[in-house]
Amino acid sequence: MKRIFVSILAFQLFGMVAMAQSFTLKSEDVKNTATSKQVANVFGCKGQNLSPQLHWAGAPAGTKSFAITIFDKDAPREGGFWHWVVYNIPATVTSLKSGASNSLPPGALNGLNDAGSFGYVGLCPPKGQRHEYIVTVYALKAKLPEMKDATPEKAASVIKKNSQGNASFSFFYQH
Repeated sequence: MKRIFVSILAFQLFGMVAMAQSFTLKSEDVKNTATSKQVANVFGCKGQNLSPQLHWAGAPAGTKSFAITIFDKDAPREGGFWHWVVYNIPATVTSLKSGASNSLPPGALNGLNDAGSFGYVGLCPPKGQRHEYIVTVYALKAKLPEMKDATPEKAASVIKKNSQGNASFSFFYQH
């Protein structure tokens, strides 16, 4: 009886260790607050309009590709504001450099953002408002079909339906 109990306990501990190796997403560019690199250069904002550097680890086994979204949940429009939707990042890629929206890895595709252009569009909340931005990497079960006419909401929905795991962090910006 004691041997069975020890075996069960060891199995449970092994399971907890396996679960501790989680999918993570980090950035050297943004910690808690955006820098001028991620800020747009329009509407009174004076930034460089560069997508942030990102790196991720611990993706689920069987990941076929990745997708990344940057979403402003505090935007003064219904449904928030999608700053970046990129998908079909090869499964062998685990980081994107600052400004990667302009030079994606082969096979990766920029989707439409809520400004109506492809790729990253910088941050520029209304003056005096502090907004929270959510960056998410999705581990996808498959390479996705091209979605050049899809709204950011529709592309994000397709990404979520094909996700087998995700990792996120948020940061803030106010001008």
